Amino acid sequence: MRAVWLRAAALGGGAALATLAALAAIAVPRAAAQGRPRGRPTPGAPTRSIRPLPPLPDETRWGTHVLALARAPDGTVWVGTYGQGIFVLQPDAREWTQIRAAEGLAWDFVHAFAFSGRDVWYGTIGGGYGVSRDRGRTWQNWTGEELGKQFLYVTPNGIVTNGDSVFVGTADGIRWSADRGRTWRVANDSTGQLPNRYVLAMAPARGGSGALWVSTLRGVVRWDPAGTFRRANPDPAPTMGRVRALFPVVAPNALVQFVPGGETCVGTFRPMNPRIRTSTDRWDCMSLFVRAGRFAAIRQLAGCDGVLCAAATGGGALLGSRVGLALQSRGGTARSRDAYAVMPPPDNALGDTVVGTACGLSGQLPDTCLAGGDSLGVRAPVAPLHTWFGRPIAAADQPYIDQTYRYGSTMGGSFQQHQGVEFNNPAGTTVLAVEAGTVVHAGYAERNALTVAIRHDSVLTGPAGRFFVYSVYYHNSALLVRPGQRVARGAPIARVGSTGRSTNDHLHLEIHASPVDSAIAIVDPANRFPAFTRNPELWIEPLPGTGVVAGRVVDAEGRPVPQARIYGLVKPEPQETPFSFAETYGDRAHPDPAYDEHFAVGDVPPGEYVLGVDIGGTKVFRRVRVEPGRVTWVEFWP
Repeated sequence: MRAVWLRAAALGGGAALATLAALAAIAVPRAAAQGRPRGRPTPGAPTRSIRPLPPLPDETRWGTHVLALARAPDGTVWVGTYGQGIFVLQPDAREWTQIRAAEGLAWDFVHAFAFSGRDVWYGTIGGGYGVSRDRGRTWQNWTGEELGKQFLYVTPNGIVTNGDSVFVGTADGIRWSADRGRTWRVANDSTGQLPNRYVLAMAPARGGSGALWVSTLRGVVRWDPAGTFRRANPDPAPTMGRVRALFPVVAPNALVQFVPGGETCVGTFRPMNPRIRTSTDRWDCMSLFVRAGRFAAIRQLAGCDGVLCAAATGGGALLGSRVGLALQSRGGTARSRDAYAVMPPPDNALGDTVVGTACGLSGQLPDTCLAGGDSLGVRAPVAPLHTWFGRPIAAADQPYIDQTYRYGSTMGGSFQQHQGVEFNNPAGTTVLAVEAGTVVHAGYAERNALTVAIRHDSVLTGPAGRFFVYSVYYHNSALLVRPGQRVARGAPIARVGSTGRSTNDHLHLEIHASPVDSAIAIVDPANRFPAFTRNPELWIEPLPGTGVVAGRVVDAEGRPVPQARIYGLVKPEPQETPFSFAETYGDRAHPDPAYDEHFAVGDVPPGEYVLGVDIGGTKVFRRVRVEPGRVTWVEFWP
């Protein structure tokens, strides 16, 4: 696909620049064939055809969740996945080779690639990063053993190379090496080189100096390896929300330095009008992305011949062409349109842009991703059955719940059953009380985690009995309250940290509904699995404009099915911990007294979804509707 760039004006000034003039949006169900030539080679340049990719192996039979796509300089295709490691396709091969942790990777959840000579760099979700210097046969990794509790969460598509230099964006800043990984330096807010250490996106800046465009929780900056940064002026974030994708424009006739993709749209720069005294330089949302819907969050931007020609969004893939702007819909399900990665054909080549989705590559999606579902056991969205609390992290920080390790989850069998939910944030971020109450614990808890527990004023009553409600906040670096103190909803109570049983800086939040009014039943340093935890996503008010899905999964005898995977929901944020599936509770998680559910997922964008689950070898599908501020109930049985 080739996009057309026209004259405009430069970031922060009046010089000419290029702005995107043509994009076409498509969904990516199986019917989208790969074989049609779409590349538009540079006039007069030699051309070659790119073969369609073979289907990815699908060990789950629910589709292979693609998180990253990249083509190495030698033509090898690399695919990063959710939980299935890396798939590699050599230029002349007809089958994929799979590389997993057992074959040398640090972790099987891969969402970043970069290349330099023979070096292949990759980054993971919470497992650090690594490099192969022999095209994937052996690996050198930087994990918790080398990094401790920092730099393990690599930014999606957040590795940039420049000769012998490699830059790794993470939730703890930029870790970079000038000698192919032999020695490392750090840039973050503690070193004064970034406005915030939580890196959301990175891309090389023009000029070959090693400078980068970096998006953080506190705006977009141009960062230089010398240790300085300059803020984008104006900053695109106020218009587009958090910028989670950056595309460097390198076309010779384009003077714009980068194109940002935010939580809602891709930005185009509009210079001030010299004829209007009150006008200013500004970023605007491209109208195509606005029409695509509020929740079409931008995950990746990619180029052809140096200009933007493709984007992966939570609402589908958008591909550039010369036919002008068009928004097309080709059916499928929300999951089939959930695009994470795009890979256009190489420069001066003919071929399709490949799209990686939550259930495979474009043109190869399995029936389980396209099934229509029924409405059996589905209830219309309703108001919550008990009071909703506030968020423990302010909206200006990182208020999203970690989607890979939800309440009751094992992250696909990787960890113990989870007792709460996570909010990944830099150390020192303020933790807020979710509701008014009295502090009943402020000190060390299990594994010496600095912990705050609050007994709330409300008591939950119903057919299941009477329950006292507590919230508990783990892993803090500092406490701001003392036992016996009264706190209001939204009051600062602690600072985010990584004390105790923790691998990174984050807040671990638990909600307890206890039949006994006893603090030791809630926070017992000797008890790793408290008896009265409940799913916080049924207590925390969902983010504005989103809703909640909850339900039950039972077998033919009506018994709960533990750790069953529920596929089908689409959760664009936070991109750095992507949503793949929900899990039903095992023996360490506990249904809410008001709902008696087996799973619950909050912050779901409104719309229609087809949910699927495997019950004893039978795949069952339900069609549900999500509405803002309401709870949708669904039940599955074979």
